[in-house]
Amino acid sequence: MPDLHPAAARPEPLSAGRRGATYPRSLLEREPSLGLLLMLPGTLLLVIFMAYPFFLGLWLSLTDSMIGHPGRYVGLQNFVHLLGDSIFRQTARNTFVYALVTVPFKLMLGLGLALVLNTAIPFRNAIRAGVLMPFIVPTALSSLGWLMLFDPIFSPFSWLLKHWGLITRNINFLGTPVLAIVSVMVANIWRGTPFFAITILAGLQAVPAELHDAAAIDGAGAWQRFWNVTVPIILGVMLVSTLFSIIMTFADFQLIYVLTKGGPANETHIFGTYAYQIGLSATAIGQGAAIALYMFPILAVLAILLLRYLRREVA
Repeated sequence: MPDLHPAAARPEPLSAGRRGATYPRSLLEREPSLGLLLMLPGTLLLVIFMAYPFFLGLWLSLTDSMIGHPGRYVGLQNFVHLLGDSIFRQTARNTFVYALVTVPFKLMLGLGLALVLNTAIPFRNAIRAGVLMPFIVPTALSSLGWLMLFDPIFSPFSWLLKHWGLITRNINFLGTPVLAIVSVMVANIWRGTPFFAITILAGLQAVPAELHDAAAIDGAGAWQRFWNVTVPIILGVMLVSTLFSIIMTFADFQLIYVLTKGGPANETHIFGTYAYQIGLSATAIGQGAAIALYMFPILAVLAILLLRYLRREVA
């Protein structure tokens, strides 16, 4: 039988060098290997900047290490010792009060602000950008601004109240325990409200106008349309925002450190500031790590709830 394919038209077998040159290309064309390659930079970043510090902190919490001295393994002694520490117990109470009081305020104010920004008001885009400023400005910088506002001598709040005749002398906002914790909460609410506002505003943009029109035709008032139409649609966004805010508030540090450094008399310490004071200022890095790790179960539970909700939404 005659050869139907001339020798010139036959594909030549690949030489060893060409096979080596096509191997990376074929690796990139296969989905599993390409996925692994794309995940590699992110995995390295997670290992270097998150996994290693976490496991190092976990190890330090099980030792009596001081800064400059490696220490020895002491098991759970640091955690047990902290339970007998009155300042630590005060710190735990402060952290829960700080988070559980500020987050509802931020949610309600953010919801109201989002509803206002969702209406047709003049300069709406500029106002939306301005609302984000407290959240965009570095926390340390905005905290310095609040430090001036709460100044015991030059506070404009004290000046205004004196001008109105409501007080006779300046208020020492950060000098008394109750006023200090209230002051840091006010600053935290101011900083965190834009996060809720912008997040909920994004949810409001997804509410179909036809549903509101249909409800209005059926005789529903403004409150009924908000409660029965808008809230069910943005409920998921509100829940996710709340969980994120609780996690961020529990892990707060800069605001309280700049304003009070945990004072007066340790009355405004939360986990982050007390861990810094014990671990770095007092050089007991092992105990400091143990204080910080007390946050871990709380944040882990909240993160699990958040992930389970997001997975259910995706499914």
